[in-house]
Amino acid sequence: MARIEGVDPARATGEIRAVFAAQAKRWGAPLLNHLVYARRPSIFRGARAMWGGLDASGLLDPALVALVNRRVAGHNGCVF
Repeated sequence: MARIEGVDPARATGEIRAVFAAQAKRWGAPLLNHLVYARRPSIFRGARAMWGGLDASGLLDPALVALVNRRVAGHNGCVF
């Protein structure tokens, strides 16, 4: 559980709502870190831009990104 409460996904609007819907479709629910980022839309957009930039750069193989995400989730106690 995050120390900072995230936004209610049902009350999100625009691009944030679209991201939450895509996450729910892919993983069953919006990701907790994105719920917290969404408290400040400028931070949310920045975090999304970072991940989009990494994806677009081609510097990291998608399989490596998935492994790193799983490893970090495990360190954080998430059953990802």
